[in-house]
Amino acid sequence: MEIRWRGPFTSSEANQLHAEAFGTRVFSDDEWNWRDQVAAHSLGWVTARDADVLAGFVNVVWDGEVHAWLQDLMVAAASRHAGVGRRLVEAARDGARAAGCEWLHVDFADELAPFYLDACGFLPTRAGLMAL
Repeated sequence: MEIRWRGPFTSSEANQLHAEAFGTRVFSDDEWNWRDQVAAHSLGWVTARDADVLAGFVNVVWDGEVHAWLQDLMVAAASRHAGVGRRLVEAARDGARAAGCEWLHVDFADELAPFYLDACGFLPTRAGLMAL
């Protein structure tokens, strides 16, 4: 498995992986262009490739200063429970740190707490969420 900061990917690959990871339909590149999104809003991203297949991805957005956030961490079903997600987070942490960020944030569903807190080393915090 090759893990790369700002690794190459296509929007079609990311849309396929997103559908598998989050149980949604596959969006077209016109509906959801990942390449345009990361170019406009991201500090970086991390890809996991198993040969030619995009097996994992995480987007790293930021405030342009010292805070970065993980967004859309996705691992293909065939690659889960093999440390790929943890390696994506580690590469995201290293990329954000190298860019001068001092904090890496993540929000997650309760059932993912063991992954983010235990496997990845995040500390629990209180946060708020407002539906728009």
